[in-house]
Amino acid sequence: MNALDKLLGGRQGTLGLALLALLILVVFPLSLDALRLGMIGKYLTYAFVAVGLVLCWGYGGILSLGQGVFFGLGGYCMAMFLKLEASDPQSTAIQSTPGIPDFMDWNQITELPALWIPFQSFGFTLLAVIAVPALLAVVIGLAMFKRRVGDVYFSIVTQAIALILTVLIVGQQGLTGGVNGITDLKTLLGWDIRDDSAKLVLYFINAALLLGCIVIGKFILASKLGRLLMAMRDKEERVRFSGYDVASFKIFVYSVAAVFSAIGGAMFTLQVGFMSPSFVGIVPSIEMVIFAAVGGRMSLLGAVYGALLVNYGKTYFSESFPELWLYLMGGLFIVVVMYFPNGLAGFWDSHVRPWLRRLARRRAPLANIPAPAPAATQSEPAKTLEVQP
Repeated sequence: MNALDKLLGGRQGTLGLALLALLILVVFPLSLDALRLGMIGKYLTYAFVAVGLVLCWGYGGILSLGQGVFFGLGGYCMAMFLKLEASDPQSTAIQSTPGIPDFMDWNQITELPALWIPFQSFGFTLLAVIAVPALLAVVIGLAMFKRRVGDVYFSIVTQAIALILTVLIVGQQGLTGGVNGITDLKTLLGWDIRDDSAKLVLYFINAALLLGCIVIGKFILASKLGRLLMAMRDKEERVRFSGYDVASFKIFVYSVAAVFSAIGGAMFTLQVGFMSPSFVGIVPSIEMVIFAAVGGRMSLLGAVYGALLVNYGKTYFSESFPELWLYLMGGLFIVVVMYFPNGLAGFWDSHVRPWLRRLARRRAPLANIPAPAPAATQSEPAKTLEVQP
């Protein structure tokens, strides 16, 4: 086993990542039209959150029900830059105060707030997409994990944080756009992101970033930190008594999950063209946990398939059965929880992979049976024994 196979979880992990890359980089772009491919790109932005949840929940035992907070922060950071670029004095000449976003003008704001000024720089925006969620995750982690607050109490606190941030965003309409969010995003550094060609490029960037996050996650799990995370999940006190700073490891993996979520939020804003508080609250955060649960909370690749399956199900059921789609989605979740508690990845490991092995063993004996020896032909003369007198 070479170093790459070891990093990616063996040859099966390497093959699984290659198949996922083939699916999202080749199969989907070649087989889907621009509209459907754009929908797949939106689904893949949710997969960033699911991958982060596999790290902090599946391996670290930290169930966060507020990952929508980090998804929204990344999306709002990118939306602020795009909105400022779309609000140049020429495009906003009809406003009372040209050069500021339209929702600020509607709220009688006459100059750009200080919070928005740094987001005129694209470099600062990229830094903020990573730094702001990571900083918030560190603050939450220090406040919670250093005091040994965990399990269900941590989950409740993360829900409260999601609710507080939603109320704050809606209440500060002059700064955030309120309940409507930040809309009418047009260009990125002068590049029109609304064209089909631009959306295709953004789709490939999104897919490449997702694969990169998966590789980073596999690197973490293949290291000593990954073994410590599983040990903390199962026997936290024993790890603490062994001399390890459990709180620091939890803060780290929680921050990594927050950064992954924020990258997904930023790519969502670029591909969909808006960001609103509807992606920050409790309900979307719980849906993001469902993505990881359906795919398998112990599988980074399964989390991606879970996000694709659940969101495709929502789209298909809502289009085909508009009056029943909520019940159908609820039934899908119930079936998965009851019959596949480890998600799609668990179903693969417990049913599909053993079936493939049995099939291979059945074919192996047939392949090893030697071919029969050729029979003697009648044209060969019979050999006789010569008896000496």
